[in-house]
Amino acid sequence: MAIVGRPNVGKSSLLNALVGVKLAIVTPKPQTTRTRITGILTQDETQIVFIDTPGLHTPRTKLSEYMVREVNDSVLDVDIAILVTDLRPAPDPLEERLMGSFKRQNLRGILAINKIDLLDRKEELLAKIAAYNACYDFEAIVPISAVTGEGLDILLAEIKARAEEGPHHFADDSLTDQPERVLAAEMLREKLLLYMREEIPHGVAVVVETMKERQKGDMLDIEAYIYCEKDSHKGIIIGKNGAMLKKVASAARVDMEAFFACRVNLQVWVKVKENWRDRDGLLKNFGYKQLDNNRIAAASSHGLIARCGIC
Repeated sequence: MAIVGRPNVGKSSLLNALVGVKLAIVTPKPQTTRTRITGILTQDETQIVFIDTPGLHTPRTKLSEYMVREVNDSVLDVDIAILVTDLRPAPDPLEERLMGSFKRQNLRGILAINKIDLLDRKEELLAKIAAYNACYDFEAIVPISAVTGEGLDILLAEIKARAEEGPHHFADDSLTDQPERVLAAEMLREKLLLYMREEIPHGVAVVVETMKERQKGDMLDIEAYIYCEKDSHKGIIIGKNGAMLKKVASAARVDMEAFFACRVNLQVWVKVKENWRDRDGLLKNFGYKQLDNNRIAAASSHGLIARCGIC
């Protein structure tokens, strides 16, 4: 089940709320999510596999083309999609393209209208629901708040009602298929997004090179590299006397210790790789699969690579 939508509508917050564990990083900045993130919820005999996706946007680099392809692949791989939107009154061109792809694939869809905790007049939802229904015949429309939890039980019930009989694809105690190194790297990147200036966070990649548990099992040693695009950015990330890098790493270490349930010794270095977001080899090395022009063309044919000036 793919969770799709524009940037900053709360897709990652919804995934975390449904699974009950913070698997996807969350920040106020757009395009925080770069890759598909799988969350697994198993209750009694029902197992639901959620796929959180990057926000649909107009790509300007090879990295952002990769992100849009992740949305496309996710929609092609599932039987049901949850389109998450916020309180804007009507679909924008990107959402219209996405709903158009639903129609072409005969994809079943659920609309989740998020952030209703910020809505003063609930009757405003009626006009919004009508506007989205005019574009696509959703099987269910559920107003929710991923922050407060309002409506999540109704949304989950709608999802369960559409579950089909079959084997569980993951062990019942699984929460995600993400490697631990990727989860640790994302925790560090989240802090960069939260603490750094606007022009820097989207130009950084984080790679965990080593992750080893000590023999006694009470300490996890993690070595990570932050890659940025300019020497000036490196200086800002490190900060005066290393203050900013220490702040970022300390905050990330707290999250890592809570998630991995052990002490963490985190060592972080900063390196410059100019223009890495447009270099296929570096994208692959940083965990973003090399782009396939045929798949990009397929995404465009499904209307998912939108060229309408919205980012």
